[in-house]
Amino acid sequence: MNHCDLLLHAAHIVTQDEKRRILHDASIAIADGRILDIGTRNAISPLWEPATERDLGHALVLPGLINAHTHAAMTFLRGFADDLPLVTWLKEKIFPLEASLTKEIVRTGSLLGFAEMLKTGTTRCLDMYMFSDEVFAAAETAGIGLAAGEPIFKFPSASATCWQEELEHTVALSERFASSTRLQVMISPHAVYTSTPDILTACVRASEEYNLPLHMHLAESGEETKECLSQHGSRPIPYCQALGLFDRPLTIAHVVDADEHDVERLKKASDTVIVHNPGSNMKLASGVAKIPTFLGSKMPVALGTDGPASNNQLNMFLEMNRAALLHKLSTMHPETLPAEAVLDMATRNGAKALHRKDLGALIPGNLADLTVLNEQEPNLTPLYDPISQCVYAASGHEVILTMVEGEILYDHGTFTKFSYEDLWQEMEAIKDSVTKNMA
Repeated sequence: MNHCDLLLHAAHIVTQDEKRRILHDASIAIADGRILDIGTRNAISPLWEPATERDLGHALVLPGLINAHTHAAMTFLRGFADDLPLVTWLKEKIFPLEASLTKEIVRTGSLLGFAEMLKTGTTRCLDMYMFSDEVFAAAETAGIGLAAGEPIFKFPSASATCWQEELEHTVALSERFASSTRLQVMISPHAVYTSTPDILTACVRASEEYNLPLHMHLAESGEETKECLSQHGSRPIPYCQALGLFDRPLTIAHVVDADEHDVERLKKASDTVIVHNPGSNMKLASGVAKIPTFLGSKMPVALGTDGPASNNQLNMFLEMNRAALLHKLSTMHPETLPAEAVLDMATRNGAKALHRKDLGALIPGNLADLTVLNEQEPNLTPLYDPISQCVYAASGHEVILTMVEGEILYDHGTFTKFSYEDLWQEMEAIKDSVTKNMA
C-alpha cells in the first residue's frame, strides 16, 4: 500500500494532460505538494493509504487557473477612473495617484487581489507592481503562487529613485526566493514607452546573468506604436527584438497593435509567450489582439485579467468567457477560439507564461494546484461537457475549493490562511484615505 498526504475524489476531473482527458468518478493522490497519481476512483483508491481522504461529491476538478498578467495591488483603485482611453487613464489618473503610494496600500491591495483570485479559482499569477516586497509578502500570507519583480521605469517611482535600484532589487528578490516553487522572480521592464534602450539592454543582460525570464507590456496600443516610431524609428516589436529581448525567455502582455511583419517576428521567437487581456483591452478600447492568428501560427498565448483598475475584476472564468466570445464576434465565425483552446490559454499556456513545466495540467509529478467547482449550481446544470461549462457557463463563484501545492487555501467560503473580515476593514480605511486625497 502506498502512502499519500491527501486523496481527493470527485465526479469529474478535467486533467488538461496531453490527451485532454476528462475522468469520471475519479481520484487524485497528493503528497509533498505534488500529484502522485490520478485516475478513476476504482483504479486509484485501492492503491493509496492517505493521511486525509476527502470526497468532494458532485464536483468538477480542474487545474488551477493561471492569471498570466495582472497588477493585483490596484484593487485599491478599482472603479477610481473608469471610461477613459488608455493613455489618459494611465498618465492623468493612475500615475499621479501612484506617486504617493505606500507599502501598506500595496500589501493590502495585493492581498485583496489574491483573495479575489483564490475565491474564483486562480492559483497562480504573474504580477507587476511597485513595492514588490509587499506583493510577495501578501502572496505568502494568502498562499497563492506568484511570479513578480520590481517594475523598471525610466523615471523615479514611489518605491525607487532610479531604474538601477529597481533592477538590483529584482536580482536580490531572485536570490531570496531561489529555492521556492511557489514564489518566483521575473525581470519586469514596464514598457517601451516607460524605458530606454539602455534600460532594456541592461534587463536583457541581467536576464542572462541570473537566468531570469522577462515580463513586460508590449504593443499595447496604436499610440504606443506612434511614440516608438517617433523616438526610435521602429515599431515596438522590432525595436525590442533588436535589443535582444526575444533572445531570452519573455512574456509580453497585450500585443494588440501588431501588423503582419510583427506577427512573423513573433513566430520566430522560440521562448516568447503572449498574454491576452480581453477585458482590459475592451474596456480601454485598446483594440482586438490577433489571438486566432497567433494560435494558428502555433505561438503560445496565455490569458490574464490585467489590473483591477482597468478590468475591473480578477476573475479568470470571466476572462475565459470574454476571450471566447470576443474573437467569435471579431472574426464573425462561431468556430473561432473553441472552449478547449481557451481553457488551454488559462492553464497549460499560463504555465508557459511563467516559463514552468510543472504546472497547468493535473498529471503525476506536477504541483498539486487545482480548483473545484460545485456541479450542482443552477448555471452548471445539466453537465454535458465540463470544458464548455468552464468557459461558457461558469462565473467563478461556483468555486468551492482552491489548492496550491497540496495546501487548501479556500474552502467553501473560507480563506484558510488569513481573516477576510480584517482585510475588508483595512481596505475600507484605504478607500477613505484615497477619497480624501481626491477631494
